[in-house]
Amino acid sequence: MSENEQAGEKTELPTEKRLRDAREQGNIPRSRELATAAVFGAGVLALMAFSGTIARNTKTWMQFALSPEPALWLHPKALFGHFGELLLRLMLAMWPLIVICLLASFLSPVVMGGLRWSNKSMMPDFKRMSPMAGMKRLYGPEAIAEFTKSLLRIAFVGTAAGLVVWHGIRPLRDLLNQPLETAMVHGLGFTLKLMLATGGAMMLLAFIDAPYQRWNWMRKLKMTREELRREMKESEGSPEVKGRIRQLQQQLANRRMMEAVPTADVVVVNPTHYAVALKYEGGKMGAPTVVALGVDETALRIREVADGNKVAIVSAPPLARALYREGQLGKEIPVRLYSAVAQVLSYVYQLRSWHTGPMPASPSIDIDEFGKGARS
Repeated sequence: MSENEQAGEKTELPTEKRLRDAREQGNIPRSRELATAAVFGAGVLALMAFSGTIARNTKTWMQFALSPEPALWLHPKALFGHFGELLLRLMLAMWPLIVICLLASFLSPVVMGGLRWSNKSMMPDFKRMSPMAGMKRLYGPEAIAEFTKSLLRIAFVGTAAGLVVWHGIRPLRDLLNQPLETAMVHGLGFTLKLMLATGGAMMLLAFIDAPYQRWNWMRKLKMTREELRREMKESEGSPEVKGRIRQLQQQLANRRMMEAVPTADVVVVNPTHYAVALKYEGGKMGAPTVVALGVDETALRIREVADGNKVAIVSAPPLARALYREGQLGKEIPVRLYSAVAQVLSYVYQLRSWHTGPMPASPSIDIDEFGKGARS
């Protein structure tokens, strides 16, 4: 056994069962960077697309908020209801932005692993309260990866925002000398550029983080060779149980086969090692059918059942061996054996109708066991 296997190193890719069990427990890959970038980017696009609608709704909301009813001064307790109404009106004013951001929040789960609901993930996990587990999270590989992502986030977002501010610092100074409406338009344009640059930087980080999170998820679910063997054993069943099942199936098949021997017309034997029981019903069968076959002990049992039920037994060693090798239980005999089997059945039918006179002579059949055709 190798050192890796002795150490229980996880070197095998997870099986479909392990992946399915992990998803059922709520353990699926997630990228917070992708989720943040999707919501932020969708919010920026929503502001661009519905800026006019949001501006009109916000203007109406501000007029309502800045002109309260005089009766509120006389009833201070009504202020709480007024604040609630203001919040509701603000949400209605911003509904395009809220709806689009809400829909964008489902994008990351769909891309990473699909939308799944798991009650198990909501159950408390006391293992997370372990001090050792907390130390591993603080100083382990996961903490290093999160620290690296934080540095990249600062670098990407800071660089993108810094470039926009650097190129827009002079227009920002000029806003002080512009009329209010013109300054607001230019200021909002600058803000939009800043948000677009920031969203692009966040999306770039998400493109790096999402593949990493999926790779890390697969890495955690890897299995040792012992776990893989154990799972295969559980899914396929132990060899002992499978062997016992096969034994029971064979016993059941033999019992059904022996029950069919009394219905046979003839049993062709070797005379001791092989036995094949044949049945033929004219008008119902196209050719004689094998109802039982076996060697050694099974052949002896077929002979005993045939003797007990007065089924004719004909000794034709080459034919018996050929029938055993080429015949199939419950199937018609091979075409090349038609002639030889017809001679045997003819002999059996003569025996049934014989009462007096010379006894019918047994057929002398010499068939090529491995060739084609029969010689009589």
